[in-house]
Amino acid sequence: MNERASGILLHPTSLPGKYGIGTLGKAAFNFIDFLSKAKQQYWQILPLGPTGFGDSPYQCYSAHAGNPDLIDPDLLVSQHLLANDDLNSMPHFEEGSVDYDKVQKARLPLLIKAFHSFNEHAADLEKLAYRNFLKSHAPWLNDYALFRAVKEDSGNKPWYNWDKDLKTREPGALKEAENRLSSKIDFHKFLQFLFFKQWTSVKDYAKKHKIRIIGDIPLYISLDSSDAWANPGEFEFDGELKPIRVGGVPPDYFSETGQLWGNPLFRWDIMKHNNYKWWMDRIRTNLTLYDVIRIDHFRGFAAYWAVPYAEETAIKGEWIPGPGKDFFSALKNEFGDLPIIAEDLGVMTPDVEDLRDSFGLPGMKILEFAFDSSEANEYIPYSYNKNCIVYTGTHDNDTVVGWFKKASEDDRKQVLDYIHCDDKDIHWSFVRLAWSSVANIAIVPMQDLLGLDSEARMNLPGTTGGNWNWRAREADFPAELATALAALTSLYGRSRKSKSKTK
Repeated sequence: MNERASGILLHPTSLPGKYGIGTLGKAAFNFIDFLSKAKQQYWQILPLGPTGFGDSPYQCYSAHAGNPDLIDPDLLVSQHLLANDDLNSMPHFEEGSVDYDKVQKARLPLLIKAFHSFNEHAADLEKLAYRNFLKSHAPWLNDYALFRAVKEDSGNKPWYNWDKDLKTREPGALKEAENRLSSKIDFHKFLQFLFFKQWTSVKDYAKKHKIRIIGDIPLYISLDSSDAWANPGEFEFDGELKPIRVGGVPPDYFSETGQLWGNPLFRWDIMKHNNYKWWMDRIRTNLTLYDVIRIDHFRGFAAYWAVPYAEETAIKGEWIPGPGKDFFSALKNEFGDLPIIAEDLGVMTPDVEDLRDSFGLPGMKILEFAFDSSEANEYIPYSYNKNCIVYTGTHDNDTVVGWFKKASEDDRKQVLDYIHCDDKDIHWSFVRLAWSSVANIAIVPMQDLLGLDSEARMNLPGTTGGNWNWRAREADFPAELATALAALTSLYGRSRKSKSKTK
Protein backbone atom coordinates (compact mmCIF):
# COMPACT_ATOMS: atom_id res chain seq x y z
CA MET A 1 0.00 0.00 0.00
CA ASN A 2 3.03 2.29 -0.30
CA GLU A 3 2.75 2.94 -4.06
CA ARG A 4 0.27 5.15 -5.87
CA ALA A 5 -2.79 3.21 -6.94
CA SER A 6 -6.56 3.48 -7.12
CA GLY A 7 -9.69 1.38 -7.11
CA ILE A 8 -13.47 1.14 -6.89
CA LEU A 9 -15.75 0.36 -3.94
CA LEU A 10 -18.55 -1.99 -4.97
CA HIS A 11 -20.00 -4.68 -2.73
CA PRO A 12 -20.76 -7.98 -4.53
CA THR A 13 -24.47 -7.74 -3.67
CA SER A 14 -24.50 -4.59 -5.83
CA LEU A 15 -23.31 -6.37 -8.96
CA PRO A 16 -25.87 -6.62 -11.79
CA GLY A 17 -27.53 -9.86 -12.86
CA LYS A 18 -30.82 -11.66 -13.31
CA TYR A 19 -31.17 -13.27 -9.88
CA GLY A 20 -32.14 -10.22 -7.82
CA ILE A 21 -28.77 -9.82 -6.11
CA GLY A 22 -25.15 -9.66 -7.17
CA THR A 23 -23.43 -13.05 -7.11
CA LEU A 24 -19.96 -14.53 -7.46
CA GLY A 25 -20.58 -15.57 -11.05
CA LYS A 26 -20.18 -13.89 -14.41
CA ALA A 27 -20.87 -10.35 -13.17
CA ALA A 28 -18.02 -10.55 -10.64
CA PHE A 29 -15.57 -11.66 -13.33
CA ASN A 30 -16.87 -8.97 -15.70
CA PHE A 31 -16.31 -6.34 -13.03
CA ILE A 32 -12.72 -7.45 -12.59
CA ASP A 33 -12.30 -7.10 -16.36
CA PHE A 34 -13.73 -3.56 -16.06
CA LEU A 35 -11.27 -2.74 -13.26
CA SER A 36 -8.40 -4.02 -15.36
CA LYS A 37 -9.44 -2.00 -18.43
CA ALA A 38 -9.77 1.08 -16.22
CA LYS A 39 -6.20 0.48 -14.91
CA GLN A 40 -7.40 0.04 -11.34
CA GLN A 41 -5.47 -2.00 -8.79
CA TYR A 42 -8.01 -2.35 -5.98
CA TRP A 43 -11.52 -3.67 -5.55
CA GLN A 44 -12.94 -2.69 -2.16
CA ILE A 45 -15.94 -4.52 -0.72
CA LEU A 46 -17.97 -4.60 2.49
CA PRO A 47 -17.99 -7.57 4.93
CA LEU A 48 -18.87 -10.85 3.17
CA GLY A 49 -20.57 -12.56 6.11
CA PRO A 50 -24.13 -13.96 6.28
CA THR A 51 -26.33 -11.01 7.16
CA GLY A 52 -28.85 -10.94 9.96
CA PHE A 53 -31.22 -8.21 11.12
CA GLY A 54 -31.65 -5.39 8.61
CA ASP A 55 -29.53 -7.21 5.99
CA SER A 56 -26.51 -5.25 7.20
CA PRO A 57 -23.11 -6.71 6.35
CA TYR A 58 -21.95 -5.15 9.62
CA GLN A 59 -24.33 -7.35 11.65
CA CYS A 60 -23.45 -10.89 10.56
CA TYR A 61 -24.17 -14.32 12.00
CA SER A 62 -20.46 -15.18 11.83
CA ALA A 63 -17.09 -13.46 11.71
CA HIS A 64 -15.80 -16.29 9.47
CA ALA A 65 -18.64 -17.53 7.26
CA GLY A 66 -19.61 -16.24 3.83
CA ASN A 67 -23.01 -15.01 2.70
CA PRO A 68 -24.92 -17.80 0.87
CA ASP A 69 -26.95 -15.11 -0.94
CA LEU A 70 -23.85 -14.53 -3.08
CA ILE A 71 -23.67 -18.12 -4.39
CA ASP A 72 -24.17 -18.00 -8.16
CA PRO A 73 -26.90 -20.34 -9.51
CA ASP A 74 -25.42 -20.53 -13.02
CA LEU A 75 -22.21 -21.95 -11.61
CA LEU A 76 -24.25 -24.63 -9.84
CA VAL A 77 -25.68 -25.60 -13.25
CA SER A 78 -22.16 -25.85 -14.68
CA GLN A 79 -21.28 -28.16 -11.77
CA HIS A 80 -24.34 -30.31 -12.61
CA LEU A 81 -25.82 -29.60 -9.20
CA LEU A 82 -28.81 -27.89 -10.85
CA ALA A 83 -30.46 -28.13 -14.26
CA ASN A 84 -31.27 -25.18 -16.49
CA ASP A 85 -34.96 -25.93 -15.97
CA ASP A 86 -34.51 -25.36 -12.24
CA LEU A 87 -33.59 -21.74 -12.88
CA ASN A 88 -36.66 -21.15 -15.04
CA SER A 89 -38.77 -21.23 -11.88
CA MET A 90 -37.01 -18.16 -10.48
CA PRO A 91 -39.29 -15.11 -10.31
CA HIS A 92 -38.60 -11.89 -12.18
CA PHE A 93 -36.44 -9.42 -10.26
CA GLU A 94 -36.27 -5.69 -10.85
CA GLU A 95 -32.95 -4.19 -11.86
CA GLY A 96 -31.24 -1.67 -9.65
CA SER A 97 -32.10 -2.92 -6.15
CA VAL A 98 -32.14 -5.98 -3.90
CA ASP A 99 -35.31 -7.35 -2.30
CA TYR A 100 -33.55 -9.58 0.24
CA ASP A 101 -36.65 -11.42 1.41
CA LYS A 102 -37.76 -12.24 -2.14
CA VAL A 103 -34.24 -13.27 -3.14
CA GLN A 104 -33.77 -15.59 -0.19
CA LYS A 105 -37.17 -17.27 -0.57
CA ALA A 106 -36.54 -17.88 -4.27
CA ARG A 107 -33.03 -19.25 -3.79
CA LEU A 108 -33.63 -21.62 -0.88
CA PRO A 109 -35.26 -24.44 -2.90
CA LEU A 110 -32.43 -24.26 -5.44
CA LEU A 111 -29.75 -24.50 -2.77
CA ILE A 112 -31.52 -27.43 -1.12
CA LYS A 113 -31.71 -29.23 -4.47
CA ALA A 114 -28.01 -28.55 -5.10
CA PHE A 115 -27.24 -30.01 -1.66
CA HIS A 116 -29.10 -33.23 -2.43
CA SER A 117 -27.57 -33.45 -5.90
CA PHE A 118 -24.08 -33.13 -4.44
CA ASN A 119 -24.71 -35.86 -1.87
CA GLU A 120 -26.11 -38.23 -4.50
CA HIS A 121 -24.01 -37.53 -7.59
CA ALA A 122 -20.81 -35.63 -6.81
CA ALA A 123 -17.59 -37.18 -8.07
CA ASP A 124 -15.20 -38.71 -5.56
CA LEU A 125 -12.65 -35.95 -6.12
CA GLU A 126 -15.24 -33.26 -5.36
CA LYS A 127 -16.36 -35.07 -2.21
CA LEU A 128 -12.72 -35.27 -1.14
CA ALA A 129 -12.43 -31.50 -1.60
CA TYR A 130 -15.54 -31.11 0.53
CA ARG A 131 -14.13 -33.28 3.31
CA ASN A 132 -10.89 -31.32 3.25
CA PHE A 133 -12.86 -28.08 3.48
CA LEU A 134 -14.78 -29.35 6.51
CA LYS A 135 -11.54 -30.34 8.20
CA SER A 136 -9.65 -27.11 7.54
CA HIS A 137 -12.54 -24.85 8.63
CA ALA A 138 -13.80 -27.02 11.52
CA PRO A 139 -12.74 -24.59 14.32
CA TRP A 140 -15.50 -22.16 13.32
CA LEU A 141 -17.65 -24.09 10.82
CA ASN A 142 -19.03 -26.71 13.23
CA ASP A 143 -20.32 -24.10 15.67
CA TYR A 144 -21.66 -21.90 12.88
CA ALA A 145 -23.59 -24.68 11.14
CA LEU A 146 -25.07 -25.89 14.44
CA PHE A 147 -25.98 -22.29 15.33
CA ARG A 148 -27.83 -21.80 12.04
CA ALA A 149 -29.62 -25.16 12.31
CA VAL A 150 -30.78 -24.56 15.89
CA LYS A 151 -31.77 -21.00 15.04
CA GLU A 152 -34.01 -22.19 12.19
CA ASP A 153 -35.43 -24.94 14.38
CA SER A 154 -36.23 -22.33 17.04
CA GLY A 155 -38.23 -20.12 14.69
CA ASN A 156 -35.20 -17.89 14.04
CA LYS A 157 -35.13 -16.64 17.60
CA PRO A 158 -31.78 -15.17 18.72
CA TRP A 159 -29.62 -17.65 20.64
CA TYR A 160 -30.06 -15.80 23.94
CA ASN A 161 -33.79 -16.64 23.75
CA TRP A 162 -33.29 -20.36 23.10
CA ASP A 163 -34.06 -23.08 25.63
CA LYS A 164 -31.62 -22.79 28.52
CA ASP A 165 -29.67 -25.99 27.79
CA LEU A 166 -28.95 -24.93 24.20
CA LYS A 167 -28.36 -21.32 25.15
CA THR A 168 -25.73 -22.36 27.70
CA ARG A 169 -24.30 -25.09 25.42
CA GLU A 170 -25.00 -27.96 27.80
CA PRO A 171 -23.10 -30.90 26.20
CA GLY A 172 -26.04 -33.29 26.24
CA ALA A 173 -28.33 -30.73 24.61
CA LEU A 174 -25.74 -29.96 21.93
CA LYS A 175 -25.31 -33.65 21.14
CA GLU A 176 -29.06 -34.17 20.88
CA ALA A 177 -29.37 -31.18 18.56
CA GLU A 178 -26.49 -32.40 16.41
CA ASN A 179 -28.22 -35.76 15.94
CA ARG A 180 -31.71 -34.38 15.41
CA LEU A 181 -30.65 -31.59 13.06
CA SER A 182 -27.81 -33.36 11.27
CA SER A 183 -29.23 -32.75 7.78
CA LYS A 184 -29.73 -29.01 8.43
CA ILE A 185 -26.22 -28.78 9.86
CA ASP A 186 -24.73 -30.51 6.82
CA PHE A 187 -26.70 -28.17 4.54
CA HIS A 188 -25.17 -25.06 6.11
CA LYS A 189 -21.70 -26.57 5.90
CA PHE A 190 -22.32 -27.30 2.22
CA LEU A 191 -23.39 -23.70 1.58
CA GLN A 192 -20.09 -22.52 3.04
CA PHE A 193 -18.22 -24.97 0.81
CA LEU A 194 -19.98 -23.49 -2.22
CA PHE A 195 -19.37 -19.91 -1.11
CA PHE A 196 -15.66 -20.38 -0.43
CA LYS A 197 -15.18 -22.27 -3.68
CA GLN A 198 -16.83 -19.53 -5.73
CA TRP A 199 -15.15 -16.70 -3.86
CA THR A 200 -11.73 -18.34 -4.26
CA SER A 201 -12.27 -18.44 -8.02
CA VAL A 202 -13.16 -14.74 -8.03
CA LYS A 203 -10.13 -13.85 -5.90
CA ASP A 204 -7.81 -15.95 -8.10
CA TYR A 205 -9.16 -14.19 -11.20
CA ALA A 206 -8.55 -10.82 -9.56
CA LYS A 207 -5.00 -11.84 -8.69
CA LYS A 208 -4.41 -12.93 -12.30
CA HIS A 209 -5.42 -9.42 -13.37
CA LYS A 210 -3.27 -7.86 -10.62
CA ILE A 211 -6.30 -6.58 -8.73
CA ARG A 212 -6.03 -6.63 -4.93
CA ILE A 213 -9.20 -7.01 -2.85
CA ILE A 214 -9.77 -4.77 0.16
CA GLY A 215 -12.09 -6.50 2.61
CA ASP A 216 -13.75 -5.14 5.71
CA ILE A 217 -13.86 -6.27 9.35
CA PRO A 218 -16.34 -4.65 11.75
CA LEU A 219 -14.62 -4.16 15.11
CA TYR A 220 -17.54 -5.76 16.95
CA ILE A 221 -19.52 -8.89 16.21
CA SER A 222 -23.29 -9.17 16.29
CA LEU A 223 -24.88 -10.18 19.59
CA ASP A 224 -26.95 -12.75 17.70
CA SER A 225 -24.03 -14.61 16.15
CA SER A 226 -22.37 -17.98 16.35
CA ASP A 227 -19.25 -16.23 17.68
CA ALA A 228 -21.03 -14.83 20.72
CA TRP A 229 -22.92 -18.07 21.35
CA ALA A 230 -19.90 -20.36 20.97
CA ASN A 231 -17.35 -18.15 22.77
CA PRO A 232 -19.20 -16.37 25.60
CA GLY A 233 -16.06 -16.18 27.73
CA GLU A 234 -14.49 -13.79 25.22
CA PHE A 235 -17.26 -11.22 25.72
CA GLU A 236 -18.78 -9.18 28.54
CA PHE A 237 -21.65 -11.47 29.53
CA ASP A 238 -23.01 -12.02 33.01
CA GLY A 239 -23.87 -15.38 34.56
CA GLU A 240 -27.14 -15.52 32.60
CA LEU A 241 -25.33 -14.71 29.32
CA LYS A 242 -26.78 -11.23 29.14
CA PRO A 243 -24.42 -8.45 27.99
CA ILE A 244 -23.06 -6.37 30.84
CA ARG A 245 -22.17 -3.44 28.60
CA VAL A 246 -22.51 -2.90 24.86
CA GLY A 247 -20.81 -0.85 22.18
CA GLY A 248 -21.71 2.51 20.69
CA VAL A 249 -20.47 6.07 20.39
CA PRO A 250 -21.21 9.01 22.69
CA PRO A 251 -23.38 12.03 21.89
CA ASP A 252 -21.80 14.32 19.32
CA TYR A 253 -22.60 16.91 16.67
CA PHE A 254 -24.62 14.36 14.71
CA SER A 255 -26.70 12.87 17.55
CA GLU A 256 -27.76 14.25 20.90
CA THR A 257 -28.07 10.73 22.32
CA GLY A 258 -25.11 9.09 20.57
CA GLN A 259 -25.39 5.76 18.79
CA LEU A 260 -26.26 2.60 20.72
CA TRP A 261 -25.15 -0.34 18.59
CA GLY A 262 -25.86 -3.08 21.11
CA ASN A 263 -22.84 -5.23 20.18
CA PRO A 264 -21.23 -7.23 23.01
CA LEU A 265 -17.87 -5.91 24.17
CA PHE A 266 -14.68 -7.94 24.30
CA ARG A 267 -13.04 -9.08 27.51
CA TRP A 268 -9.66 -7.79 26.38
CA ASP A 269 -7.97 -8.86 29.62
CA ILE A 270 -9.01 -12.49 29.04
CA MET A 271 -8.11 -12.32 25.36
CA LYS A 272 -4.64 -11.07 26.22
CA HIS A 273 -3.95 -14.15 28.38
CA ASN A 274 -4.29 -16.47 25.36
CA ASN A 275 -2.49 -14.12 22.97
CA TYR A 276 -5.76 -12.88 21.47
CA LYS A 277 -6.43 -16.28 19.89
CA TRP A 278 -10.03 -15.45 18.91
CA TRP A 279 -8.81 -12.40 17.03
CA MET A 280 -5.86 -14.27 15.51
CA ASP A 281 -8.26 -16.84 14.09
CA ARG A 282 -10.52 -14.10 12.78
CA ILE A 283 -7.67 -12.24 11.06
CA ARG A 284 -6.34 -15.51 9.61
CA THR A 285 -9.69 -16.27 7.98
CA ASN A 286 -9.93 -12.77 6.58
CA LEU A 287 -6.42 -12.88 5.16
CA THR A 288 -7.51 -15.88 3.10
CA LEU A 289 -10.53 -13.92 1.83
CA TYR A 290 -8.84 -10.58 1.16
CA ASP A 291 -5.48 -9.07 0.29
CA VAL A 292 -5.97 -6.00 2.49
CA ILE A 293 -8.26 -5.57 5.52
CA ARG A 294 -10.02 -2.39 6.55
CA ILE A 295 -10.89 -2.47 10.27
CA ASP A 296 -14.07 -0.54 11.00
CA HIS A 297 -14.18 1.66 14.13
CA PHE A 298 -10.40 1.44 14.62
CA ARG A 299 -10.52 3.87 17.50
CA GLY A 300 -12.03 1.10 19.66
CA PHE A 301 -8.59 -0.48 19.97
CA ALA A 302 -7.32 2.66 21.73
CA ALA A 303 -10.47 3.33 23.77
CA TYR A 304 -14.09 2.33 23.33
CA TRP A 305 -17.43 3.69 24.52
CA ALA A 306 -19.10 1.20 26.87
CA VAL A 307 -22.80 1.58 27.69
CA PRO A 308 -24.68 -0.41 30.37
CA TYR A 309 -26.91 -2.96 28.65
CA ALA A 310 -30.17 -1.67 30.11
CA GLU A 311 -29.72 1.84 28.72
CA GLU A 312 -31.93 2.97 25.85
CA THR A 313 -29.47 5.55 24.54
CA ALA A 314 -25.68 5.87 24.44
CA ILE A 315 -25.58 8.89 26.75
CA LYS A 316 -24.60 7.11 29.98
CA GLY A 317 -21.49 5.37 28.74
CA GLU A 318 -17.82 5.73 29.58
CA TRP A 319 -14.52 5.49 27.74
CA ILE A 320 -12.61 2.30 28.50
CA PRO A 321 -8.98 1.78 27.43
CA GLY A 322 -8.60 -0.77 24.62
CA PRO A 323 -5.77 -3.27 24.09
CA GLY A 324 -3.74 -0.73 22.13
CA LYS A 325 -0.20 -1.49 21.02
CA ASP A 326 -0.07 -4.83 22.79
CA PHE A 327 -2.75 -6.20 20.45
CA PHE A 328 -1.14 -4.95 17.25
CA SER A 329 2.29 -6.14 18.39
CA ALA A 330 0.78 -9.61 18.83
CA LEU A 331 -0.76 -9.39 15.34
CA LYS A 332 2.56 -8.35 13.84
CA ASN A 333 4.38 -11.19 15.57
CA GLU A 334 1.82 -13.64 14.17
CA PHE A 335 1.37 -12.30 10.63
CA GLY A 336 4.33 -10.02 9.91
CA ASP A 337 3.62 -6.77 8.08
CA LEU A 338 0.00 -5.84 8.57
CA PRO A 339 -2.02 -5.16 5.38
CA ILE A 340 -4.54 -3.17 7.43
CA ILE A 341 -6.37 0.10 6.80
CA ALA A 342 -7.49 1.94 9.93
CA GLU A 343 -10.99 3.42 9.72
CA ASP A 344 -10.14 6.53 11.69
CA LEU A 345 -13.06 8.77 10.77
CA GLY A 346 -14.75 11.14 13.16
CA VAL A 347 -13.14 12.93 16.09
CA MET A 348 -9.84 11.19 16.74
CA THR A 349 -7.76 11.63 19.88
CA PRO A 350 -3.94 11.59 20.11
CA ASP A 351 -3.90 8.02 21.47
CA VAL A 352 -5.76 6.76 18.37
CA GLU A 353 -3.41 8.59 16.02
CA ASP A 354 -0.38 7.31 17.91
CA LEU A 355 -1.65 3.72 17.71
CA ARG A 356 -2.28 4.04 13.97
CA ASP A 357 1.07 5.70 13.24
CA SER A 358 3.14 3.41 15.48
CA PHE A 359 2.32 0.51 13.17
CA GLY A 360 2.41 2.52 9.96
CA LEU A 361 -1.28 1.90 9.23
CA PRO A 362 -2.89 4.15 6.62
CA GLY A 363 -5.96 6.07 7.73
CA MET A 364 -8.90 7.34 5.69
CA LYS A 365 -9.72 10.73 4.17
CA ILE A 366 -13.22 11.55 2.90
CA LEU A 367 -13.57 14.38 0.39
CA GLU A 368 -17.19 15.05 1.35
CA PHE A 369 -15.91 15.92 4.84
CA ALA A 370 -13.32 18.35 3.46
CA PHE A 371 -15.62 21.17 2.44
CA ASP A 372 -17.09 22.54 5.63
CA SER A 373 -16.88 26.29 5.25
CA SER A 374 -17.42 26.80 8.99
CA GLU A 375 -14.14 25.25 10.12
CA ALA A 376 -10.79 23.89 8.95
CA ASN A 377 -10.38 20.12 8.97
CA GLU A 378 -7.89 17.40 8.17
CA TYR A 379 -9.87 16.10 5.19
CA ILE A 380 -8.90 18.94 2.85
CA PRO A 381 -6.40 17.45 0.35
CA TYR A 382 -3.55 19.93 0.93
CA SER A 383 -3.24 18.54 4.48
CA TYR A 384 -2.75 14.88 3.49
CA ASN A 385 0.33 12.79 3.98
CA LYS A 386 1.00 9.95 1.54
CA ASN A 387 0.14 7.12 3.93
CA CYS A 388 -3.63 7.36 3.66
CA ILE A 389 -6.58 6.25 1.53
CA VAL A 390 -8.68 9.03 0.02
CA TYR A 391 -12.35 8.40 -0.83
CA THR A 392 -14.88 10.59 -2.55
CA GLY A 393 -17.28 9.05 -0.01
CA THR A 394 -17.92 5.69 1.66
CA HIS A 395 -20.87 3.32 1.97
CA ASP A 396 -22.09 5.45 4.91
CA ASN A 397 -22.06 8.72 2.95
CA ASP A 398 -24.55 10.17 0.54
CA THR A 399 -23.38 10.05 -3.06
CA VAL A 400 -21.29 13.05 -4.16
CA VAL A 401 -24.11 14.29 -6.38
CA GLY A 402 -26.67 13.91 -3.58
CA TRP A 403 -24.34 15.49 -1.01
CA PHE A 404 -23.54 18.47 -3.25
CA LYS A 405 -27.22 19.17 -3.88
CA LYS A 406 -27.91 19.27 -0.13
CA ALA A 407 -24.78 21.23 0.84
CA SER A 408 -25.05 24.83 1.95
CA GLU A 409 -24.39 27.60 -0.55
CA ASP A 410 -21.11 28.43 1.24
CA ASP A 411 -19.95 24.82 1.15
CA ARG A 412 -20.80 24.48 -2.54
CA LYS A 413 -18.85 27.66 -3.26
CA GLN A 414 -15.87 26.32 -1.33
CA VAL A 415 -15.96 23.15 -3.42
CA LEU A 416 -16.07 25.02 -6.71
CA ASP A 417 -13.34 27.45 -5.65
CA TYR A 418 -11.05 24.72 -4.36
CA ILE A 419 -11.40 22.40 -7.33
CA HIS A 420 -11.66 25.34 -9.74
CA CYS A 421 -14.62 23.88 -11.60
CA ASP A 422 -18.31 24.46 -12.18
CA ASP A 423 -21.10 22.27 -10.85
CA LYS A 424 -21.38 20.22 -14.04
CA ASP A 425 -20.26 16.61 -13.48
CA ILE A 426 -19.32 17.40 -9.88
CA HIS A 427 -18.80 13.68 -9.23
CA TRP A 428 -16.07 13.54 -11.86
CA SER A 429 -14.40 16.61 -10.35
CA PHE A 430 -14.30 14.79 -7.01
CA VAL A 431 -12.76 11.71 -8.63
CA ARG A 432 -10.13 13.92 -10.27
CA LEU A 433 -9.41 15.60 -6.92
CA ALA A 434 -8.97 12.24 -5.19
CA TRP A 435 -6.79 10.86 -7.97
CA SER A 436 -4.59 13.99 -8.06
CA SER A 437 -3.99 14.02 -4.29
CA VAL A 438 -0.79 12.79 -2.64
CA ALA A 439 -2.66 9.90 -0.95
CA ASN A 440 -1.10 6.57 -1.87
CA ILE A 441 -4.48 5.06 -2.69
CA ALA A 442 -7.65 6.68 -4.04
CA ILE A 443 -11.01 4.89 -3.99
CA VAL A 444 -14.33 5.86 -5.56
CA PRO A 445 -17.66 4.14 -4.84
CA MET A 446 -19.23 2.90 -8.08
CA GLN A 447 -22.22 5.18 -7.46
CA ASP A 448 -19.94 8.24 -7.56
CA LEU A 449 -18.16 7.03 -10.67
CA LEU A 450 -21.60 6.85 -12.32
CA GLY A 451 -22.68 10.24 -10.98
CA LEU A 452 -25.80 8.89 -9.27
CA ASP A 453 -28.04 10.87 -6.92
CA SER A 454 -29.11 10.08 -3.34
CA GLU A 455 -31.40 7.21 -4.35
CA ALA A 456 -28.22 5.17 -4.92
CA ARG A 457 -26.95 5.71 -1.37
CA MET A 458 -25.88 2.42 0.20
CA ASN A 459 -26.51 3.14 3.88
CA LEU A 460 -27.87 5.85 6.15
CA PRO A 461 -26.28 5.29 9.60
CA GLY A 462 -28.73 5.10 12.46
CA THR A 463 -31.54 3.66 10.34
CA THR A 464 -32.52 0.01 9.87
CA GLY A 465 -34.74 0.03 6.80
CA GLY A 466 -34.08 0.57 3.12
CA ASN A 467 -30.32 0.18 3.31
CA TRP A 468 -27.80 -2.04 1.49
CA ASN A 469 -30.08 -2.61 -1.49
CA TRP A 470 -28.55 -0.54 -4.31
CA ARG A 471 -27.47 -2.51 -7.39
CA ALA A 472 -25.67 -1.54 -10.55
CA ARG A 473 -27.28 -2.29 -13.91
CA GLU A 474 -25.80 -4.19 -16.83
CA ALA A 475 -25.38 -0.92 -18.73
CA ASP A 476 -23.37 0.75 -15.95
CA PHE A 477 -19.98 -0.51 -17.12
CA PRO A 478 -19.50 0.90 -20.62
CA ALA A 479 -16.11 0.73 -22.30
CA GLU A 480 -15.93 4.53 -22.54
CA LEU A 481 -16.21 4.83 -18.73
CA ALA A 482 -13.31 2.40 -18.28
CA THR A 483 -11.31 4.34 -20.87
CA ALA A 484 -11.97 7.68 -19.18
CA LEU A 485 -10.99 6.35 -15.74
CA ALA A 486 -7.89 4.68 -17.22
CA ALA A 487 -6.80 8.00 -18.74
CA LEU A 488 -7.26 9.81 -15.41
CA THR A 489 -5.43 7.03 -13.59
CA SER A 490 -2.46 7.24 -15.95
CA LEU A 491 -2.45 11.04 -15.83
CA TYR A 492 -2.00 11.03 -12.05
CA GLY A 493 0.47 8.16 -11.87
CA ARG A 494 -1.82 5.57 -10.34
CA SER A 495 -1.57 2.85 -12.99
CA ARG A 496 1.13 0.21 -13.24
CA LYS A 497 2.00 1.22 -16.78
CA SER A 498 2.43 4.87 -15.83
CA LYS A 499 4.64 3.94 -12.88
CA SER A 500 6.86 1.64 -14.96
CA LYS A 501 7.52 4.51 -17.39
CA THR A 502 8.80 6.76 -14.62
CA LYS A 503 11.42 4.35 -13.35
